[in-house]
Amino acid sequence: MRELKLLGICGSLRRQSTNAGLLRAAMAELPEGVTMEIADLSAVPFYNVDLAERPAAVQRLMDQARAADALVFACPEYNYSIAPALKNAIDWISREPDNALLAGKTAAIMGAGGGMGTSRAQYHLRQVCVFLDLHLVNKPEVFASAFAGAFDADGNLTDAKLIGQVAAQMRALAELTRKLKG
Repeated sequence: MRELKLLGICGSLRRQSTNAGLLRAAMAELPEGVTMEIADLSAVPFYNVDLAERPAAVQRLMDQARAADALVFACPEYNYSIAPALKNAIDWISREPDNALLAGKTAAIMGAGGGMGTSRAQYHLRQVCVFLDLHLVNKPEVFASAFAGAFDADGNLTDAKLIGQVAAQMRALAELTRKLKG
């Protein structure tokens, strides 16, 4: 069976982001035959159709999405919705003609935040993914509290139960991706 390539996209640009910590935990818990790289969104400008040339950071992101078999979204919650950096990355990637970089791909969503652990933002992101024809892992869901001691001061996931949930989600994503790729 050929190796699967995942692309992790974090909606938080903060250095000690717990959402980036979830992606690092996912990388550490990938099943055999699966690799993942994490996109750097720090230089990706806001989507603007008036830009005459595609910025280098956007081209790099689109190349990563093209090479990926599946996506892993780390979804913070800002004002009950998707963080701007994540939505902006998705908006750029979806602008390839015929949505060629997203349509039909598989994806998983995880998130760390306060209160309900980004559940509202994740469900909003699911609506966006339906429009983009992404096939989402339904279970297990990963909703982490960023303020309940599950992460260290650098944003790294340390809670064994959550690490297990992340690992299970990565296994489910690999299985769904292989199933849909035939």
